[in-house]
Amino acid sequence: MNNSTATLLISCPDQKGLVAKFANFIYANGGNIIHADQHTDFSAGLFLTRIEWQLEGFNLPREIIGAAFNAIAQPLQAKWELHFSDDIPRIAIWVSRQDHCLFDLIWRQRATEFVADIPLILSNHPYLKPIAEQFGIDYHHIPLTAATKREQEAKQLELLREYKIDLVVLAKYMQILSPEFMAEFSQVINIHHSFLPAFPGANPYERAYDRGVKIIGATAHYVTQDLDEGPIIEQDVVRVSHRDQVADLIRKGKDLERVVLARAVRLHLQNRVLVYANRTVVFA
Repeated sequence: MNNSTATLLISCPDQKGLVAKFANFIYANGGNIIHADQHTDFSAGLFLTRIEWQLEGFNLPREIIGAAFNAIAQPLQAKWELHFSDDIPRIAIWVSRQDHCLFDLIWRQRATEFVADIPLILSNHPYLKPIAEQFGIDYHHIPLTAATKREQEAKQLELLREYKIDLVVLAKYMQILSPEFMAEFSQVINIHHSFLPAFPGANPYERAYDRGVKIIGATAHYVTQDLDEGPIIEQDVVRVSHRDQVADLIRKGKDLERVVLARAVRLHLQNRVLVYANRTVVFA
């Protein structure tokens, strides 16, 4: 049996009858809905939904599903995305010197905790190349300076095209992507080592220690042109005390970073995240 599914992520101005319209599109074409979730943001006047259905027995060939649904979506002023479960996304992991998130993502992918290919690791340092070699993943070292940033980002974009990358994961990649880069490639998830919006930017653990916080956190978010202000996908926290030094905060924080980043990547790959107005609805 073909277990492949299709998923629609939809946002549109709220009005009566939307659930019926979307469900009837699938029912009228012989589909069987297996997951459906929805949310209404009353302050924004928006209806947001995720609908997943089996392709087995669905009457429309997948290449025309989008066009057929668009005939319904246009009059409703709906924004929508269509995804298929058997399209395997290709991930590029970007790193600097730290390896904990890199190892974690590779291990989870190898354990099939999420379905994706990881053909490329890219870094502004050479130090983590042995990890790539260990797992048979191509590693590209592209050093960056202020003077060479634009030229080197052009090389990065060329690699993303060459490897047909769908998603970039910044797994402790300690560099800021330029607005020009983001205009060319926008599907980027970052892990930030604080509970945003607290302590954005560099050295958040040191600043948290100086402030005497009682919890620290980690935040996975989509990258935008505004530093550490992109739509948040996942967050978590752990308690700390006056006895903890900066090194203890970093140690505890690394555990959080691994888990939070993995959750965010999994949610994205399962097409459970809908972005609007610099916010997200996560259909977990």
